Amino acid sequence: MGTLFGIDGELLERQYRNHLSGYLKWNQLSHAEEWLLFEKNIGAYVGIDEVCLSRGELYTILINKEKRGRTGSIIAIIKGTDVKTVTSILLKLSRRRRFQVREITLDMAPNMEQIARICFPAARRVTDRFHVQKPAYEAVQEMRIKARWEALDEESIQIAHAKACGKTYHAPVFENGDTRKQLLARSYPAV
Repeated sequence: MGTLFGIDGELLERQYRNHLSGYLKWNQLSHAEEWLLFEKNIGAYVGIDEVCLSRGELYTILINKEKRGRTGSIIAIIKGTDVKTVTSILLKLSRRRRFQVREITLDMAPNMEQIARICFPAARRVTDRFHVQKPAYEAVQEMRIKARWEALDEESIQIAHAKACGKTYHAPVFENGDTRKQLLARSYPAV
């Protein structure tokens, strides 16, 4: 915009921040680097998780799930993930607002469970399905790989036996045209 209108861009940015935006009078400016709270955004269904925003710094984020990532989704952003720090900030939310939360979605981390229990005692705690599906998917993958190695070993023995008897080995084929080895190579569990 600066080039288009012949205005110094840095000056325009400073003028906007310092005078037009109200940033210097923002009620959360004094603690914004440590935590932000937007109590009016709280709803019946919230989610809590930790995220790494930059340079390995972990933050706890509380969101209103009903907003689906649109304006008004963020309820709180708190630097750190330890129970004492996060609960001390979330308890600044009014008791009435905290008790209006009916369900809180979280991962399986013990600290998030404890935070949810302390700050939202009336809410039902629900484990995020991704955190349940991932270990199940990995277990099925491990079983599939083990079964494939067993199929490869069994086929190698049968090939060696057929060769020793002077015969040609033909692997059994299923209705879909795959051998056991081929089927196990392409079968992935649905996520």
